Amino acid sequence: MLAYYPALILLSPLAAGLIIGLLGRTLGPRAGRIGVAAEVISFALSLLLLYEVTTGGAQTIYLSPWHDGILQFGLHIDRLSSVMLVHIAAISILIHLFSIRYMQQERGYTRFHSLLAFTGFVLFGMVSSANLLMLFIFWQLLSWLVPLLSHNYSHPLTVRGAFRTFVMQRIGDVAFLAAIMLAYRTYGSLDFQQLFLRAAEVQRSLFLGPGGSFEMRADTAVTLLIFIGAMTKSAQFPLHMWLPDSLYAPTPVHALLHAGIINAGGFLLTRLAPLYDLNPPTLHLVFAVGMLTTLLGSSMMLVQNDIKKTLGYSTIGQMGFMIMECGLGAYGLAIFHLIAHGLFKGTIFLNCGYVIHAARQDPRLPPKSEGIERSQFSTLTWLTGFLTTLILPLIILLAAHGILRIPLRDSQGTTIFLFFGWATSSQAILTLYRLRAVATWKVAMSMLFTLFLVVVTYLLAAESFTHFLFPAPGQVAAHFQAGALPVLLFDVLVSAFALVIILGWILIYAENHGRTIGMPEWVNNLRVRIYLLLMNRLYLDALAIKLTQLFRREVDRLNSSRVFPYVAALIAIGSALAFGARLPAQPAEIGLFILIAILLPLFPLHGIYVAALTRWPGYQAIALAMLLPAAGVFGIAQLMPDLPIETLRAVSVLALFGAVYGSLKALGQTRVPQLVAYAGVAFYSALWWSLGITVNLGVQPIIYLVTTILISAGLLLAWQRVRERYGDLTLDGMHGLAGPMPRFATVFSLLVMAAIGLLPFGVFSAYVAMLLQASATVTWGLMVILFTWFLASWYLFRMMQRLLFGPHRSDIGYNDFQTSEVAVFALLLLILIALGAMPLDWVETVPLAHGTRMPWR
Repeated sequence: MLAYYPALILLSPLAAGLIIGLLGRTLGPRAGRIGVAAEVISFALSLLLLYEVTTGGAQTIYLSPWHDGILQFGLHIDRLSSVMLVHIAAISILIHLFSIRYMQQERGYTRFHSLLAFTGFVLFGMVSSANLLMLFIFWQLLSWLVPLLSHNYSHPLTVRGAFRTFVMQRIGDVAFLAAIMLAYRTYGSLDFQQLFLRAAEVQRSLFLGPGGSFEMRADTAVTLLIFIGAMTKSAQFPLHMWLPDSLYAPTPVHALLHAGIINAGGFLLTRLAPLYDLNPPTLHLVFAVGMLTTLLGSSMMLVQNDIKKTLGYSTIGQMGFMIMECGLGAYGLAIFHLIAHGLFKGTIFLNCGYVIHAARQDPRLPPKSEGIERSQFSTLTWLTGFLTTLILPLIILLAAHGILRIPLRDSQGTTIFLFFGWATSSQAILTLYRLRAVATWKVAMSMLFTLFLVVVTYLLAAESFTHFLFPAPGQVAAHFQAGALPVLLFDVLVSAFALVIILGWILIYAENHGRTIGMPEWVNNLRVRIYLLLMNRLYLDALAIKLTQLFRREVDRLNSSRVFPYVAALIAIGSALAFGARLPAQPAEIGLFILIAILLPLFPLHGIYVAALTRWPGYQAIALAMLLPAAGVFGIAQLMPDLPIETLRAVSVLALFGAVYGSLKALGQTRVPQLVAYAGVAFYSALWWSLGITVNLGVQPIIYLVTTILISAGLLLAWQRVRERYGDLTLDGMHGLAGPMPRFATVFSLLVMAAIGLLPFGVFSAYVAMLLQASATVTWGLMVILFTWFLASWYLFRMMQRLLFGPHRSDIGYNDFQTSEVAVFALLLLILIALGAMPLDWVETVPLAHGTRMPWR
């Protein structure tokens, strides 16, 4: 059993989150101490694990009771994982300790500490996952937790920022899931070591576009899709807009977000470094995106008038630098940057929180400074800093190249990292222009010491920490070589960066000394335009709002149109007939097929299912939501062996139209039954698509069907209990239930969490298995189903927000769920968890040929 002690690193915060969540009212203020104790246990075990891994090598621990298929739960602890575990645990201890007093006057104190503990569990699981699918499971759980940690659910701007955060995170999740399916279908494994080996051996191409006119290597497509996931978590341009919008969350959340969560992209690229080494073009794109993010994030930081937004854009710029280092193959330097920036930015946010907390207690804080800063500046101080920041780094670089024999010209990642150290130390030194003109020799010495300390520390990191993470001979050089840019291009980029920084120093010095530098009029006009562009954050936020409003307006217009359903039905039927659809030979079989398509809703025969859930009273609708699909799948089990292949292909086409149609209709609904009904049409369309492609009704489709039935019935039952209390209100009329009805809020959130496809509930495993069975490669059908999965996340999370978040209504007397009601939902959720934990017969590694009929099971 001692061999499994690393699992306690994950289980400690998980247990703390459950204890705080279940016993929060009983524990009261002591709830925060449980989270601290759990993180201390995780930190101590992480230190022990770091020592064992350093001295004895990597460890792999299998936790799942089954050993076949791709859904394997296990821990792979190497030097990278152990370092990240120590970093996350150390940061988490500080944040938990800080939150005990900082959040003590806030409502939802126990909820906050419970979510904080769960976040620690998810971060630990993400960095120690043994395979790509397990990493993705924790990755998307993090996408769910980040918006929930916004905490202030009654504040409209906080709610809006949380929704945008979740939506943008799900964009990365969809791309990540597509990469997993493609990787498994190409290489037959998602275990990291086997995946790297097979990717190096197997070279396959994808043919995309009309008629397969565009060819792309499979490993390139996988790495690009995974990088989109990394871009969303690490706020890379243009998927960075969620970070400034999340700044209404409590300060401890931002300390954790900026110190750990936002670094996930750098960790992901480093974990998959051998895969990215096979694709230099992808690494070049990673470098370009990181460089653009660095420039834009740092520039927008300079013009912000809010301290938290300034820190947020500063983090975006720093994450750009981290991604740049990954793009150059300097993965060890990226991890060092990740840790250094995390500790630095986490400390800044905690100090900001201390000032905010002190100001709550005493509005006179912070006190005004009685001293008046002198307007005169020391030329000696300025020249000392300016010259040393230009000359001393050059001496250190030459010494590193000549004495330590570090091939800087061949190790562009090291060069860019040292360049970053030079820029950082220079920025710190040259801000001393605000010092008074006294004790100039002391100031000069402090400048020299600061520069020496920063640059030497970065140099040691470039040499020692990188080789600690990648101890294998030649491994570091291989990473650098894979990400190397053309020498001329790299020299031009470094020189341009240096020139911009030096010109910036000159302008700052001149303006603060009352001097003017003659500029042409067009330059001054350009400066004003650039300033306005950066101050308005490149107008990307306004553009995103406009596009979202346009999309919602078009969706509402389609939903209100009486013609749209009929036009969509005609187009769907015409497309299905183009595949040579052929009905069964016997009239009885034709009638049975039509009846099945009505019961298990298949577009355009979905109307009766929608009417049953929306027009029948309360509990009858819930019963029909369970019985109709169950009867439909029983009928398809009887009829499917006799259906022609052409008919099933046509069914898959109708299902794709149904998935899009149901999703668009659900987006425009303001009533829970209508939204659940059209969501069911979209979900069951994914099942029909899988059956039409695989010609097989196996274990996974049955599990998917059962979980979808239970979730639909559970959501309708929860809403029915609310409707009995308050009447038949719309989503816009009923809000703010999270505070006065915590039991209902917990139940409803877990049901939405299951519907979106998050473990430990059974929808995710069955959904992924179905998609892997149905698609041997990237197809338009697979892309449509993934797109509707993203839309489902959109309207289901939005439904949850509308009900639970927002201000309380003063005209309603809130009445939470009783114990007997909670027991019913607890049983339902336990069934969903049990279905998710079943060792299913997962997909085979051999791709299915289109039109191949699988043996009947």
